[in-house]
Amino acid sequence: MVTPTVVIAAPSSGSGKTTITTGLIGALVAAGRRVAPFKVGPDYIDPGYHAVAAGRAGRNLDPNLVGEHRVGPLFAAGCAGADIAVVEGVMGLFDGRITDGDGTLGVGSTAHVATLIGAPVILVVDAAGHSQSLAALLHGFVSYDPGVHVAGVILNRVGSDRHEHVLRQAADRAGLPVFGVVRRDAALAVPSRHLGLVPAAERSAEAVSSVDAITSLVGAGLDVAAITRLAATAVGTAAAPWSAADEVGAYRRRSRPVIAVAQGAAFTFGYAEHPELLAAAGADVVPFDPLHDRLPDGAAGVVIGGGFPEEHAVDLAANVELRADLAAHTAAGGPVHAECAGLLYLSAMLDGHPMVGAVDADGAFGPRLTLGYRDAVAVADSVLYRAGERVTGHEFHRSTVAYRSERTPAWAWRGADGNAVDGVVDRGVHASYLHVHPAGSPDAVGRFVAAAGDFR
Repeated sequence: MVTPTVVIAAPSSGSGKTTITTGLIGALVAAGRRVAPFKVGPDYIDPGYHAVAAGRAGRNLDPNLVGEHRVGPLFAAGCAGADIAVVEGVMGLFDGRITDGDGTLGVGSTAHVATLIGAPVILVVDAAGHSQSLAALLHGFVSYDPGVHVAGVILNRVGSDRHEHVLRQAADRAGLPVFGVVRRDAALAVPSRHLGLVPAAERSAEAVSSVDAITSLVGAGLDVAAITRLAATAVGTAAAPWSAADEVGAYRRRSRPVIAVAQGAAFTFGYAEHPELLAAAGADVVPFDPLHDRLPDGAAGVVIGGGFPEEHAVDLAANVELRADLAAHTAAGGPVHAECAGLLYLSAMLDGHPMVGAVDADGAFGPRLTLGYRDAVAVADSVLYRAGERVTGHEFHRSTVAYRSERTPAWAWRGADGNAVDGVVDRGVHASYLHVHPAGSPDAVGRFVAAAGDFR
């Protein structure tokens, strides 16, 4: 059975996709629908707002990180229990990773993913700078790739009734129906920082209020019934749903080691499939908040993902007991999987504040954004990977790490500036800036649970 699906895309970044998608999800939920929310690409932040609106986890669809063959199955699994799916795109509709050498192939673009899951696309256009010429813009997006079903437009940030009238005429000339008109309103603004929106998990009750306001204002401007009818035209995918148990069943442990997973305001980045894979491999997954908690009793392995530790360095440093717990765990050879923020937290210092000290390095927030996919190779055997194994991961940070001593790197790759290495492997610790989607490397998750079981 095909789940009705609609993809919310845009001509470019900054058009308001996240606000419109979140408002649409909220409006559908208010209408009694069970919505499965998705985000194209490696983004961790937008799915958090989707989750608040939908009342269930937001999931990512990224062919670069998991392989094109897994997108359909992951989408099917994420739709379980839902009667409609809403997928937010990434950047502009055709923007993706350039891999063919001539700059024309956007692997992992919204258009790419929309074709993989067989769903129609609605373009969100920031109408603030548009008038009659909108017709030419829309005509270009409709005709650029006949394999992508651009089915309509949502006009965002419209200034007046007259402005709306002109824009509707332009859309009509391009042959596209208008599925919604949203006026300019400061109440729709969501606070942001250096890597995008402030994560919903950091804002807590405030985020819920923001999503409620977005749902009310955006939902009133959308033709939800027409969008629902469009979603029903999705042709879908024949892929069987992805199964965490099938991916890591061979690693399943009877002993059920406790895997402590960092959460809370400082560590908000993570993929929904990660705890599912850990549990399927036989682990008892126990969340903890490094801002307040001690290491959970009996923890045999620790996962510390991405987030914004630089925003919470004072409070992280103040939790002396947890820092001592983690230092003892790593000193004993306990398995630790740390990515980006986790690497900074395991370092000796972060912006002058003491951290765990398991990695002999100093972290610092900086002015330069490091962003992009990396085709990486594991440098050494670790609790996650075997030397020589290859993955595609993603970097997304404004911090740097200065290592105080020689170390065994976790990863190596060839970039635009030459060869690069990243992170550290030391006893049970695997820490690096590279974000890797666990569904793209399920064996690594299975090995980590096995290592935790052995350590226990």
